Amino acid sequence: MTDGQLGLAQAPPDGSGPPAGPAPAGSAAAGREAGTDGMAGTGTPGTDSAAGAAEDPGGRARPAEPAAVALAPRVPLFPALAAVYRAQLSRARVARLPLLFVATFQSIGIMVLMRGVVDAEARSSEAHAVVAGSTVLVVAFVALNLLAQYFGQLRATGGLDHYATLPVPPAAVVLGAAGAYASFTVPGTVVTAVTGSVLFELPLTHLWILVAVVPLSGAALAGLGAVLGLLAPRPELATLCGQLGMSAALLLGVLPAERMPGPVSFARDLLPSTYGVEALMETFAAGPDWAAVLVDLGVCAAVGVAALAAATWAYRRAALRS
Repeated sequence: MTDGQLGLAQAPPDGSGPPAGPAPAGSAAAGREAGTDGMAGTGTPGTDSAAGAAEDPGGRARPAEPAAVALAPRVPLFPALAAVYRAQLSRARVARLPLLFVATFQSIGIMVLMRGVVDAEARSSEAHAVVAGSTVLVVAFVALNLLAQYFGQLRATGGLDHYATLPVPPAAVVLGAAGAYASFTVPGTVVTAVTGSVLFELPLTHLWILVAVVPLSGAALAGLGAVLGLLAPRPELATLCGQLGMSAALLLGVLPAERMPGPVSFARDLLPSTYGVEALMETFAAGPDWAAVLVDLGVCAAVGVAALAAATWAYRRAALRS
């Protein structure tokens, strides 16, 4: 075949100059040149080809590297926290409402059982412990037990990858979920506290302290539950840890502290919910010691901050390893 039939133009042997002659008008080279010029006219001005292809020393065209795509800016902490909180609260209302009923019914059942056991002559201190411990037990059941199970399942099913792709700070995910689960316990704690006060003939005057007890105890217990769920290697272990934590809150919170042996009393002091129980117990007295209440709430708040910080670290660790 001739060069005109192949549609190619001959170049000098050394490849240093232009082709020896123009390609015929009907050749493929001419079609490529025409197509290039047409595409350049409609594309970005100043480029030699439509794709911005570069030419290597051998004369072969290589595709240009794709341009970097700017990621979405990171959402500030508080707007991201509000969005996660609303989403988690909506999910908790749908999926966890039966469990809140179970937690409330369980706490009321414990108070009914203890009402037949508590000595009538020493009802003052023992009744305070039973009612306060049963009230905070609702928070422990939801904020500690259920949140540990939630994060354990989230880690096992790869759900952390979804949050890792969102432009939100890790603290917003942990605080939003913890706050939603703690807020979800409010109706159960109010019903339990009122029912227990009526059942044990305790005053209802200072039950407004639940406004501080529920969020502070909930923050501490939710942070602990998130840590257990995120650090557990398997969801079954996260469920087990959550159940053990709730059982500890039951056994160490409902029973009076003065009747416990030394080692058990020391373990009670290590439990975050103990200080919420102590603060609520004090308000049932005829003359509450408000300084002691503030100290207990302060300890509960400090433990809550430390627990949520540990949960944020555990979330980062689990997200990187998932």
